[in-house]
Amino acid sequence: MNAGLFRSSTSGRVLRAGTGEAAYWAFVPNPLAPRLEFNADLVASLSDADRALGELSGLGRTLANPHLLIGPFIRREAVLSSRIEGTQANAAELYAYEAGQLALPGLKPGRESDAGEVLNYVRALEYGLERIEALPASLRLIRELHARLMQGVRGAEAFPGEFRTTQNWIGPPGCTLSQADFVPPPPPEMRQALAAFESYLHSDDPLPPLVRLALIHYQFEAIHPFVDGNGRIGRLLLSILLVHWRLLPLPLLYLSAYFERHRPAYYELLLAVSQRGAWGEWLAFFLAGVADQSHDAIGRARRLQDLQADWHRRLTGSRTSSLVLRLADSLFLSPVLTIPEAQRRLSVTYRSAQLNVDKLVMSGVLKPAGEARYGKTFYAPAILDIVEATDGE
Repeated sequence: MNAGLFRSSTSGRVLRAGTGEAAYWAFVPNPLAPRLEFNADLVASLSDADRALGELSGLGRTLANPHLLIGPFIRREAVLSSRIEGTQANAAELYAYEAGQLALPGLKPGRESDAGEVLNYVRALEYGLERIEALPASLRLIRELHARLMQGVRGAEAFPGEFRTTQNWIGPPGCTLSQADFVPPPPPEMRQALAAFESYLHSDDPLPPLVRLALIHYQFEAIHPFVDGNGRIGRLLLSILLVHWRLLPLPLLYLSAYFERHRPAYYELLLAVSQRGAWGEWLAFFLAGVADQSHDAIGRARRLQDLQADWHRRLTGSRTSSLVLRLADSLFLSPVLTIPEAQRRLSVTYRSAQLNVDKLVMSGVLKPAGEARYGKTFYAPAILDIVEATDGE
């Protein structure tokens, strides 16, 4: 790491670590919160973000059955947050892997390991949203999330649930410590930084909550306390705190789509805070992401609501049972199923499940995957289209 790029920073200090030829420079962030200047542009960005988030929060409180929408939102976040780290699995592959069915049209072979990593993200996020009701935001919670994120997948050898005891660094593949773009604190300073980070999580900082979230995200990335999985845990923590701090009634806002779409700027602005204390630029970017993704979530939620209403109109008739409507609604939780899975969801006989699946196929809600006569897999393309649509579509 080029220490000269960080020497004038107001957000932390450079530290010489190691000895002799193994010596290197690392960056230790100052404890939060920094002194911030709220100019007119930043105040306007905060106002836009607050307004958009408030609109999303209001929508969340009026949803008739919000839990049908949470599943698609969480899985979209898992796909995009993992993609930032190089994972290639898409939403269809995630759903297929989760359902134990890997024969959907367009699924690429060899993506099972990627899909497994993304599914771990889903499980870690769902765990965190439930766990934080009993355990405050803390280093213990962060370790528990990491253990679930890294369990049984690539990187599982990187001490799941344990903070690192060795030095890590960030830079191009194959680079050394001296060539790295950024070297986070050595383990002793890392432990001190984590203690201060936890104290800040528990503090009553009067800064606006969205500003605090931006500071927390930067700080976690700068500390980089795990051997692997830091980026995903940092983004996952944002989603949990948005609900825990009552900024949203439900987990409907995720920033990974925005970060992934602006990936170079995302990394450059985080680095700029470390190198020159560029808090204003990072905050403006972060708040723009909150506004952008709030609007996207509102549009996506409404499309899912409209789709559910359209299905109910199509399926409601004198000879339609409540079972087929229940099965259609269950597709929002998982749009991939087999006849035995439909049987489990409805608690009916195999024949009854088959008849209800056939009704959904005839109505265009479901499509069969492949030409197999037995053990068929079915999927709901309309849900996958909404989940996988790029922002703004």
